[in-house]
Amino acid sequence: MAEQRGNNIRHIVIAGGGTAGWTAAAALARVLGTRDYEITLVESEAIGTVGVGEATIPTIHAFHKMLGINEVDFIRATQATFKLGIEFRGWGSADSRYFHPFGQYGREFDSVPFHQYWLRGSKLADCGPLSDYSLCTLAAERNRFLPASQDPNSILSTLGYAYHFDATLYARYLRGYAENLGVRRIEGRVVDVALRESDGFIRALTLESGQAISGDLFVDCSGFAGLLIGGALNVPYHDWSHYLPANRAVAVPSENIASTKPYTRSTANVGGWQWNIPLQHRTGNGLVYSSDYLSDDEAVSKLLEGLEGKALADPKLLKFTTGRRQAFWHRNCVALGLAAGFMEPLESTAIHLVQTGISRLLMLFPGHEFSSADITEFNQQTATEYEYIRDFLVLHYHVNSRQEPLWQHCRDMPIPETLSQRLALFRNRARIFERDEDLFKRASWLAVMMGQGVIPQGNDPVVDGRPAEKVMGMLHEMRRLLRSGAEAMPSHDQFIEQHCRADKHSMDLPEVNPPTLNATV
Repeated sequence: MAEQRGNNIRHIVIAGGGTAGWTAAAALARVLGTRDYEITLVESEAIGTVGVGEATIPTIHAFHKMLGINEVDFIRATQATFKLGIEFRGWGSADSRYFHPFGQYGREFDSVPFHQYWLRGSKLADCGPLSDYSLCTLAAERNRFLPASQDPNSILSTLGYAYHFDATLYARYLRGYAENLGVRRIEGRVVDVALRESDGFIRALTLESGQAISGDLFVDCSGFAGLLIGGALNVPYHDWSHYLPANRAVAVPSENIASTKPYTRSTANVGGWQWNIPLQHRTGNGLVYSSDYLSDDEAVSKLLEGLEGKALADPKLLKFTTGRRQAFWHRNCVALGLAAGFMEPLESTAIHLVQTGISRLLMLFPGHEFSSADITEFNQQTATEYEYIRDFLVLHYHVNSRQEPLWQHCRDMPIPETLSQRLALFRNRARIFERDEDLFKRASWLAVMMGQGVIPQGNDPVVDGRPAEKVMGMLHEMRRLLRSGAEAMPSHDQFIEQHCRADKHSMDLPEVNPPTLNATV
């Protein structure tokens, strides 16, 4: 039992398990400890989790470092593979293809971004495509992988990577971590949420068994239902369907039949797009679509037709509305994951938003007073992050040249003014500015805009003053070094086999002894 200390809250109750709930439990237990805080997670085995989000982005490294997670242990326990970026097929024209890398393009060496030199050089001679200056892209094309280097002099320092993993195994891994630190799990379905008459704060959760669980701070990880933030506290939901019309997804795992790609694949089609995510033990597949342009039966048929290997289960249908809560923290309740909002999985941001939400909560962790300034800051930062991600997702849909009705609609629809300004800056002289709370940096915006045919009218005039022979010499040498670096890497499968192949016991609940020193493969 945690000891009451001064004006600090004592009992934190997390409603819901899955990736969001156990991520919150693990981080709270790691940072706060369970001597001064009692942390209880309530979940019901009878309630399924969405569990289709299997791809991540490089920000996961910082979260794992905070937890002290050993990378090799984590990879083996979750059947993970490595992810250098996303291959997009059919997102410009129907036969187009480009790669969104996690690393940078070229190497920054003065105050002018590298891509401006590439634009200048391309006016002078054939400098090759921009993708020739991305180590991630070159490695992905060859199915090769090595981790990034922390040595700024190494060509590997330009590379970034994330993971593909089994989301159910990841939640299980974090559960083992959290329980070993003292988090208490209670099995049961929440049937009622009691509020205090004095201020409308949540007082307790009532389970189907009749057990009441009181607390000071409640974390809503109840998924789309939003039992606390929406159901009990009536916080409205901002619908972004007018910007992002996809409202359904169908998902199915399949057998691995070929070498394991170190990237996610996203293939646009008539009514949406299909994902392909390779894990060690299977491949994750799904089709995201708009029900206005594709029926559920048509979506299932298209998904199954597009599988590379045999389906391992029946397709699972999900319905959603892209958007976010008007407030993510209201009174003594903080919403994480699907209870907070839903950004479709196009750029693998779901787990990131859970982890930044819990990190932000820890930075603004409340006392009994629940300061309105803290709550306002949390909500403003989170809303800005969601909106910047929204704009990046809308970009993919908007700058297409496909002819089907869905894509014509997306090309013609009004877009956020914030996105219009970004596009105008790029179309003029290829300028890209990174803003606070902006998850996707210059290389990401550059990859999508150039990959989908947004061609700038000119380059930054500053680079026009650089000597042409030096610009061309730098581009030639950098292109050579990056290509030789990619060709020297081992294959993705070879690297996994040598360093982190899961064994037959990896499906069992892992024995985790946190914290450990972070180890890199």
